[in-house]
Amino acid sequence: MVLTDLSRFNRIVIQLHDNPDADAVGSGYALYRYFRLHRLAEREPHLVGSGYALYRYFRTLGKDVRLVYGGRNAVSKSNMKLMISELGIPLKHVRELDNPELLLTVDCQYGEGNVQRFEAQNISMIDHHNTGKQSDDMAEIRSHLVSCATVCYAMLKDAGFDVNEDVRTATALYYGLYMDSNQLSEIRHPLDRDMIDFLQYDKSLITRLKYANFSIAELKTAGIAISHNNYIEKYRTAIVKSEPCDPNILGVIGDFVIQVDSIDVCVIFNECRGGYKLSVRSCSLESSANELAEFLTAGIGNGGGHFTKAGGFISEASFEEISEGRTLEQYLFGKMDEYFDGYDVVHYTDDISCPEKLLRYRKKPGIYGYVKTTDIAGAGTEFKVRTLEGDVFITSRSDMYIMIGAQGEIYPVETKVFDSKYTPLDEPFTGNFEYAPSVIDVAAGKPCDLLPLARKCRSGLGGIILARPLEKFTKVFNAWNYEAYMAGNRGDMLCYTEGDSRDVYVVKRSIFDSVYEQV
Repeated sequence: MVLTDLSRFNRIVIQLHDNPDADAVGSGYALYRYFRLHRLAEREPHLVGSGYALYRYFRTLGKDVRLVYGGRNAVSKSNMKLMISELGIPLKHVRELDNPELLLTVDCQYGEGNVQRFEAQNISMIDHHNTGKQSDDMAEIRSHLVSCATVCYAMLKDAGFDVNEDVRTATALYYGLYMDSNQLSEIRHPLDRDMIDFLQYDKSLITRLKYANFSIAELKTAGIAISHNNYIEKYRTAIVKSEPCDPNILGVIGDFVIQVDSIDVCVIFNECRGGYKLSVRSCSLESSANELAEFLTAGIGNGGGHFTKAGGFISEASFEEISEGRTLEQYLFGKMDEYFDGYDVVHYTDDISCPEKLLRYRKKPGIYGYVKTTDIAGAGTEFKVRTLEGDVFITSRSDMYIMIGAQGEIYPVETKVFDSKYTPLDEPFTGNFEYAPSVIDVAAGKPCDLLPLARKCRSGLGGIILARPLEKFTKVFNAWNYEAYMAGNRGDMLCYTEGDSRDVYVVKRSIFDSVYEQV
């Protein structure tokens, strides 16, 4: 679904879930502004983008749109009341609606238990929660994104709507992302990171909102949870159950627990709408928080984040299917055994791992993309390459290129290695990827798409490597330091450049089979 598909409707109600949080309010407000401005865009397109000075004029010409929520209780949390007041968000608590032409539920899905049911001529949904509903021409469900604000940001951008034209809209979206990602600790997708870098929000208001989150009752909840932790000594890990609370409370508890000298990893969880919310913290080099969050939620939810801070969600319905009568706490204890006993470690400074099992391979002839880092930024400039796997920090220099594979995978390569394996072609490199690789100048904060700079190159029959399938989940510490280590699953390929045992890395099996051949 795209927002322009909904522009044929004139009488629109945007409905948030009962007791709406910052993500719902921020997302709903951004969409409210879009529909209020859309009719002017149809009538006088030369005026669109002229800025906030025209906002009051736009309002008189836009769609008939309302922003509402139902349920028993009105918004009462101090941070939400401050957000709504300071941003002038026209959110109304309603008991009934007059059969609107379009009812658009945001950060929730029509028919769910936390959404008051209203009749409408047409129903549409925008959400990021995985309830089994699939996207279609009247629904946009992106469960791989950490916030509904991210979904709305992407949809507004695709519709040509500049959210930075009004600082209030940008601030509402940023705060929605901030709160639903546990203070940005659970960011896992390039679109989330784009919002952090590019939204021009009111920093002073965000600071005020940050310090208006918790009540005395929530402080007591945190204290009780911390005092009742379960410690697994052999893994230096703590598992903490909290009473239902704002997701950010879990982060506060985790930040406190991880400071204990005998704890390297902690998992905080509680019950929430539709399942369980997890917050993960790690100070262990070999156990990243984002990896553990993904492991704990695999197949029954979703998880991700950063190396030291991450989070996740486990669907109640999915957990019931695999629980076998266990509580979630019992399940987490079992998964910890499985996780810590389930991986090997390979370090680029060690001797070659299992050399007797390695076979020789070479790259098949194929077309790849490459970019000279000095074409992106001057020598010595630090920038980050934005990929689906995360942000890779590289310093621009004349002997460093960035390679782009056929599936959009990205990796740095030195010129001497490039010259031995590839032949440059005088043609641009193109590709259709889920997320086009981009680069951000760290100092300037300026984005730059990588593909417009990419040129084609052809791999020859050289480039001999030694490789073997991984027998279990493996963490590879390589010279490029991708977020401290690269992770490979059983069956993925552990690779060494022939003649250079320090050049060790992992290639996903699906990519390896299409790129390499045995010699």
